[in-house]
Amino acid sequence: MTFTPEVVAQIARHMNDDHADDNVLIVRGLGGIAAASAARMSGMDADGMDFDATVNGIAVPVRIPFSEHLTERRQVRLETVGMYRRACAALGLEPTH
Repeated sequence: MTFTPEVVAQIARHMNDDHADDNVLIVRGLGGIAAASAARMSGMDADGMDFDATVNGIAVPVRIPFSEHLTERRQVRLETVGMYRRACAALGLEPTH
């Protein structure tokens, strides 16, 4: 499935407005960018999510692959929650949701 630009923009807006802290944990735990002080979702496709992580004031692009190829929009939420939980586990943190 190809996600339309409108759908990607809606998902990015939600992630950036409502889950900014989760974005940072995902980039730190799954993207290998431990020094990230912020992260904004910048795009996605059926195979992964893209972020712009801030490291020492510099934007660093980070791609986090999904655990599987997504075929429906409703899978994005489940996959994103899974990424958050895997990131928490990698960082030794207890998920809060």
